Amino acid sequence: MQTIMIIEDDSVICEELTFLLKNEGYHPIPVRDFTDIPKQVAAGSPDLILLDIVLPGKDGFSLCREIRKSVHAPVIFITGRDSGLDEIRAFSLGGDDYITKPYNIPVMMARIKAVLRRGSGITETDAMEACGLVLNLAKGTVSSETGTAVLSRNELQILACLMEHAGEIVARADLVEMLWENKIYIDDNTLSVNMTRLRGKLEGIGKGGLVKTRRGMGYQL
Repeated sequence: MQTIMIIEDDSVICEELTFLLKNEGYHPIPVRDFTDIPKQVAAGSPDLILLDIVLPGKDGFSLCREIRKSVHAPVIFITGRDSGLDEIRAFSLGGDDYITKPYNIPVMMARIKAVLRRGSGITETDAMEACGLVLNLAKGTVSSETGTAVLSRNELQILACLMEHAGEIVARADLVEMLWENKIYIDDNTLSVNMTRLRGKLEGIGKGGLVKTRRGMGYQL
């Protein structure tokens, strides 16, 4: 049974999400104490995190940044804020999807299943190696001679694809289809946001400039 942590301070919405997830066969863990959420997430070892933006204390953006330092589970933002800038920021911090309230229940559950399904496709325990990088698929980390970085699920899948096709050009359309199954609600800019974040992490371990943009074609490692 897959575990989903709910970080939502509105008790009515939290209880509704808990009920819906139980009915779908998931094990929901609603957060009741908002004082040390990253520690609770690490202890709960969820398969997925549902995260609101407006919360007591630290907001969802700050929490996502902290959670991403040590937890590899995908994050779906569920929020009443429908600003395009908020959505881009959510993806730039490692979010895997962004759902606005009031949500359509069947659509939301389908998107939760889609994120979990994408994640379950990564089951390899061996590391991938290419261009001076070691990608640990099970732990969600990338290492070089100078350091290690924790990747979000999207970053992991992008880098795995580029490493698998090292030296070849991977089309943007192929990456979008792999990550989001070509859903119409995904803006093309979302891939650019994920790629910028991945490049930043590679730069942090001494591999800046490794991912090349081939204008009009795609990306190449």
